[in-house]
Amino acid sequence: MRLADFIRDQMTVILSRWEEFARTLLPAATDMRTLALRDHAQQILEAVARDLSTPQSRDEQTEKSTGQTPILAGAPETAAQMHALLRARSGFDINQMVAEYRALRASVLRLWMDDGASDSHHEDDMVRFNEAIDQAVAESVSFFSMQVDLARNLFLGMLGHDMRSPLQTIQITASYLAALNAGEKVSGAASRLIRSGTRMQALLDDMVDFNRTRLGLGINIAPTRIDLAQLLADELDLLRVVYPDRQVDLDVVGDCTGVWDGQRLQQLLGNLVLNAIKYGAQDAPVRVTVTGDGAEVLLEVGNVGTAIERSTLDRIFDPLQRGPEYQDTNAGNSLGLGLYIAREIAKAHGGVIEARSDATETVFSVNLPRGK
Repeated sequence: MRLADFIRDQMTVILSRWEEFARTLLPAATDMRTLALRDHAQQILEAVARDLSTPQSRDEQTEKSTGQTPILAGAPETAAQMHALLRARSGFDINQMVAEYRALRASVLRLWMDDGASDSHHEDDMVRFNEAIDQAVAESVSFFSMQVDLARNLFLGMLGHDMRSPLQTIQITASYLAALNAGEKVSGAASRLIRSGTRMQALLDDMVDFNRTRLGLGINIAPTRIDLAQLLADELDLLRVVYPDRQVDLDVVGDCTGVWDGQRLQQLLGNLVLNAIKYGAQDAPVRVTVTGDGAEVLLEVGNVGTAIERSTLDRIFDPLQRGPEYQDTNAGNSLGLGLYIAREIAKAHGGVIEARSDATETVFSVNLPRGK
């Protein structure tokens, strides 16, 4: 008997084995009934049997075994994809889900061989069966990972939103204490609270923006006509208060007016300057230059320090990245999102951000179209 026919003939027994194994996957399976434990197992097996009965070329078999079978746009989710979705929502982890497929593979082949149902085609059937299971695993793992990422990003987005109110209360209270002039100790404590609150706010903003991009929402901007030079000067004044021991110079050349989201570009500048403060030479100034020329405005932030290696420079705008020398430190309590967020803000404005570095200076440059 060919393996496809055996699967159809012994479906009840195979599903019973599936359920028996799934029941051992604790704690997720603790209170699950038969229907939930079996989930899409029958549809997965039916799809495998159809696959075994369908003639395929060697190239098609290879693509399937490596999870490269094309999925048509707009096509409904497969049984393996839906199984992954429900397992993720039921609290299974990805290792438990993959273990289900390992157990399924072993039980089907063992039942087939023990039953003596194999024939002269059994080797080809076994190869085709393993390739079909591998395809199902690839589909399930991809969908499971997508569901976990979505759930994590939604959670972090809600967490970031809910943290804003208590953080604002802390910052307002700290500002009130600083204005009381109640002595050096109180003023010093208030200043530390203000600095810490500012850092927390920056981290929180980066986290929320990161999750927006991961959810496919992009960076939200509200462009108006502004004088970019003035807005950036205001942002630098705030940063100088938070980092009074660091020198940050601003040089403006030409007309710097245009249509942009001022708060977002202040955030972009803040991320670039904070990066320069953290990683640049402590005894050298951070240089900020804004140049209005034609249809674009060029913003540059430069600092003296150790040259960034090419391998690091190539991925410096990727999320959750830091230079190798900062991998094992808190790097100023950074999430490693500042440069990624800066790139996304520039992109939202139709601009481009680039980085260059040598033994003399590291420079981040942002080209911004003036808008309409």
